[in-house]
Amino acid sequence: MTGTAVPVAPQDLYIPETVDRLRATFDSGVTRPAAWRRRQLRALRRLLTDHTSDIEEALYDDLRKGRTESHLTEIGQVLAEVEHALGHLDRWMRPRRVGVPLNMKPATARIHPEPLGVCLIIAPWNYPLTLTLNPLVGALSAGNAAVVKPSELAPATSALLAELLPRYLEAVAVVEGAVEETTELLAQRFDHIFYTGNGTVGRIVAAAAAKNLTPITLELGGKSPVFIDETADMTVTARRLAWGKFTNAGQTCVAPDYVLVTEAARDSLLAALPKAIGEMFGPNPRASADYGRIVNDRHFRRLTGLLAEGDLLAGGVSDAGERYLAPTVLADVPQGAAVMAEEIFGPILPVLTVRDVHEAIDFINARDKPLSLYAFTHDREARQALLDKTSSGGLVYNAPVIHLGAPNLPFGGVGESGMGAYHGKTSFDTFSHRKSVLSKPTRPDTLRLLYAPHTSRSFAFIAKAVSRTHPLVGRKR
Repeated sequence: MTGTAVPVAPQDLYIPETVDRLRATFDSGVTRPAAWRRRQLRALRRLLTDHTSDIEEALYDDLRKGRTESHLTEIGQVLAEVEHALGHLDRWMRPRRVGVPLNMKPATARIHPEPLGVCLIIAPWNYPLTLTLNPLVGALSAGNAAVVKPSELAPATSALLAELLPRYLEAVAVVEGAVEETTELLAQRFDHIFYTGNGTVGRIVAAAAAKNLTPITLELGGKSPVFIDETADMTVTARRLAWGKFTNAGQTCVAPDYVLVTEAARDSLLAALPKAIGEMFGPNPRASADYGRIVNDRHFRRLTGLLAEGDLLAGGVSDAGERYLAPTVLADVPQGAAVMAEEIFGPILPVLTVRDVHEAIDFINARDKPLSLYAFTHDREARQALLDKTSSGGLVYNAPVIHLGAPNLPFGGVGESGMGAYHGKTSFDTFSHRKSVLSKPTRPDTLRLLYAPHTSRSFAFIAKAVSRTHPLVGRKR
């Protein structure tokens, strides 16, 4: 029989083989002991310290990140996550004893955390080291094997991770590539999928995971609002706002996306913002070693297309040749402007005026639930209203972004901004199954009244047992 051979794409061969190899490693039990987990975390720490200069160079090539920013937002973030995990791993792994109802005694009950298996981590381009390795810290801490898919839009960092991770870690594989490779990965069976990116791809990930009933964590984005009123220290507010917005040229999932400022605070804020930008990046941010560039031409064109509406208060200067867009503030932006229709993910800050916190809350609640909500106010009633009447992944008073550095705070979204969370112990829990284990002795056989045939005595016992286990049964409210 003759015919034309159908070419087989390389990923169709090596991706399934890679997943199978990691599953065999996990099934061997090698990843379960605490000693193995600690060894992997220390190896990851060694990777970061051995190759600091290589990482700095890759981040500069991809996003023109300065050395200080690379340490603050990338290398240092991962090292802190590793150290936290190493310091708490024994406690996280320890089974937790819980009580049992009186009618079940004698018995003991414990919750045992156990690894899930082989996990897939799909990372974005904007923080290509942090958002690849921080979830991996959780996966390794919990005793899993992992496939890591870095973003092809940060090619230098992706190539470096592909070279280094398999060299330092024992149960981690790196798959580079774009849509084709990601699609093939999603066709495999994993035990958990962790995706950071946009909602469009998040839905694709969720649909693929559903075919195998694979649990997922989706770290998405959204338009994170900032509320500012006249009780705020405007000089400090402007500095913190400029830092949170324009770090990484605004390409941060929790960056302030737009500002809702009260009428009483508007003028002082608009006077303070250009000063704060000048303090940080100088009169010509293009020459600043601390100001990055837009990741690619497509995103650059999208961002410059958002500058048409609103009064240009600061910035607006761009250079397509080096994908430079200055830190930009747009004042008095119409609510229906294009810049208000989608997550900006760049160095453009729209400012809108509201009467008070209640109008701001109505504005926020009329849109998708954001990943973060920031409020610069010392008004206790305003702070409480924002806490009680809005929903967001996180709420931070008087500072943007910094909640990511608190390992005991779960980080994640709600609704359109994501599902699930991580950081610290939450990462360990995300990549673990909490197995319920109950042990009951056979002597004395206290369950004998549950056995058939049932009598009036056994019925009375069962009815009493049910009422004790469920105290609302038969109780008048």
